[in-house]
Amino acid sequence: MLQTSNYSLVLSLQFLLLSYDLFVNSFSELLRKAPVIQLVLFIIQDIAVLFNIIIIFLMFFNTFVFQAGLVNLLFHKFKGTIILTAVYFALSISLHVWIMNLRWKNSNSFIWTDGLQTLFVFQRLAAVLYYYFYKRTAVRLGDPRFYQDSLWLRKEFMQVRRGFCGSYPCEAFPLAWDRRTSQPPKDLPVTKGCEE
Repeated sequence: MLQTSNYSLVLSLQFLLLSYDLFVNSFSELLRKAPVIQLVLFIIQDIAVLFNIIIIFLMFFNTFVFQAGLVNLLFHKFKGTIILTAVYFALSISLHVWIMNLRWKNSNSFIWTDGLQTLFVFQRLAAVLYYYFYKRTAVRLGDPRFYQDSLWLRKEFMQVRRGFCGSYPCEAFPLAWDRRTSQPPKDLPVTKGCEE
């Protein structure tokens, strides 16, 4: 389970990386006459986005929901953030490569092609959505429901079990096993069939 002090530290790190990303998106154009500095800022920005992706997946792996085998439930709840983060990462790398290719040798001239402007606009729009959804997901993953067994989780698990009943017997998928005894919990009956 994610402790409160650990969660605060992880959340602070995520917000720090998001703040750096926002800073580079806001002020990197002011350094277009210093392409080496701009390149270093872009590389650190892309690494920061990659670290944010790694951190969010580590938070997923730490949840009780993931450990109970409901990976699909986590993906369903946070698929918007996952997809948007991947799109933003790809757009950022594409923009950075394009800018560096165009401006590396003639940093004194102001070069903006139509394609670069289009990519710039899409990357900045994706950035706004990325900041919102990533922050929202990071805060939502602090919910204690994701880190302990609960009625909500048991209901979700029952829905998943019902989906398997066509191919497998339901007793092959107990609700939740006690890790110490490898037995199903005493307060939850294990059904013999798919009917309740």
